[in-house]
Amino acid sequence: MKGSGKTDRPLLIVEDDPGLQKQLKWSFEGYDVEIADNREEAIVALRRFSPPVITLDLGLPPDPANVSEGLAALEEILELAPNTKVIVVTGNDDREHALKAISLGAYDFYQKPVDPDVLKIIIDRAYQMYALEKENRDLIKRQATSPLDGVITSSPEMLKVSRMIEKLAPTNATILLLGESGTGKEVLARALHELNPRSSERFVAINCAAIPENLLESELFGYEKGAFTGASKQTIGKVETANGGTLFLDEIGDLPMSLQAKLLRFLQERVIERIGGRNEIPVDLRVVCATHRNLVDMISEGTFREDLYYRVSEITVEIPRLKDRTGDAVLLANTFLKKYADENGGKVKGFTKDALSAIEQYDWPGNVREMENRVKRAVIMADAAYVTAEELQLQDPGQEEMSLNLREVRDKAEEQATIRALMHVDGNVSKAAGLLGVSRPTLYDLINKYGIKQ
Repeated sequence: MKGSGKTDRPLLIVEDDPGLQKQLKWSFEGYDVEIADNREEAIVALRRFSPPVITLDLGLPPDPANVSEGLAALEEILELAPNTKVIVVTGNDDREHALKAISLGAYDFYQKPVDPDVLKIIIDRAYQMYALEKENRDLIKRQATSPLDGVITSSPEMLKVSRMIEKLAPTNATILLLGESGTGKEVLARALHELNPRSSERFVAINCAAIPENLLESELFGYEKGAFTGASKQTIGKVETANGGTLFLDEIGDLPMSLQAKLLRFLQERVIERIGGRNEIPVDLRVVCATHRNLVDMISEGTFREDLYYRVSEITVEIPRLKDRTGDAVLLANTFLKKYADENGGKVKGFTKDALSAIEQYDWPGNVREMENRVKRAVIMADAAYVTAEELQLQDPGQEEMSLNLREVRDKAEEQATIRALMHVDGNVSKAAGLLGVSRPTLYDLINKYGIKQ
């Protein structure tokens, strides 16, 4: 292995032609270039230097006339370092093998004869993509170890919710979480429990919409032996089970009117009576409620008690739809892809460009739950290393109706591009300015113009 001077940007060139080695060794200013003659040397260099970008000649010894050794090297490299950007270098008439390499997970391909200036553009782009993806992975790690375990986000909308949850968690206030199905209400409810002094006690969840009305009361409050046919023993309800901890009442908007009065009494007096029992049982617990319904409208319609509404909504937290979380769709998709790829042998490495575009444009009516299900299925069904839009079953959503006012269109696009750039680099202004192709002062002007919070 042969190298040039040392920088903090390692680049590995796997090439057996001595003349081309010499030409390339000095062509890439700003990179620490390492040269490997064959697959064995390439793997040694990979382990030693962990280069983010590798150029790989498919025609390697001992059989440089064929591509079997080069493709084997590619597979071994990606198995050891799946995030590495590998640019395969092929013969002039070898497009078929280049596409084969792409299907195995190569980042890009370049056909000989080599023009160092053109190849450098591809390398620079690959290095930038690697840096962006690393920022993304680092952000996911920070979120995964944050107090809000399970909440993965980079959007200002959801970060605002997370900060609110952190402030509310240590209190005993009854919280009402409002959000569409699949937005993560139970994840936030668990975060409220984990950050509360009661975290060592039980977190008990019950879905008020999933249990038949005639069974829900006994599920909540329990019953005494002989209280009704089939009650052969005393049974503790969910409320009593959660004593000392947190009770999560999901989909409280589906609670029957017949039970709303009993729940109100429990919330006011913190005592319960089991069905068929005569004794009042005191309980001390934190209550968190959630619903996708509009409870104010239900009050007007006479299907939800107004006094119960004010009791369960001492503080209300509104959870935005996935569609309204700037940048979160791609972030979550990458997170789920890594999770299910690891569970299914790790053959899938990422998404194709058309898939990422479809993920960003799709409305996600089922929110995060739909996202997870689609990505899981696509990873299992994927034919190659990169999941396509077709495998996600995402079709072109079409263009939404646009304003004919040119200034409005331009301002909206400018604002969204600024937000996306900042999200891609975790708020780093210098890097975001580089992505946008503007100066730092210009980016600060855009941040102030659109009131973007960092």
